Amino acid sequence: MSQTILAISGKPGLYKLVSRAKNSLIVESLDASHKRMPAFATDRITSLADIAMFTETEDIALYKVFNAVKELEQGKPVSIDYRKASGKELQDYFTKVLPQWDRDRVHTSDIKKLLQWYNILVSAGITDFNELTPTEGDNIDNRENDDEQTAE
Repeated sequence: MSQTILAISGKPGLYKLVSRAKNSLIVESLDASHKRMPAFATDRITSLADIAMFTETEDIALYKVFNAVKELEQGKPVSIDYRKASGKELQDYFTKVLPQWDRDRVHTSDIKKLLQWYNILVSAGITDFNELTPTEGDNIDNRENDDEQTAE
């Protein structure tokens, strides 16, 4: 079953889309609390399926980067302590994951966020990152309609 995993600007962690309300989305945190809350149109909400990492040739979808981390770590949480690691250590680690990453446009904070998200997903039992592939459509409503059409 495909899940929509979201990042909400200004709020820590990742969230799973649960439902839609009249003027908001109902999301559930992927941490141990599983707290549900509304996310409004004023929040900057981004689906992980829509995020890509810069490389020297072309942008790589985030799910492919997660799969590379999963392969390196054998499906376990990351072995590096990204909170305490120096920028050089994070860059060296990320070079093992994605050798062609763009060192000018990908910042240390981006690497930390990626590793944090990977750990959150693994801790929540989400390890099939291919479910995070982008779907067709400009917004979430179009995607839902596309899903219904393909299910028929």
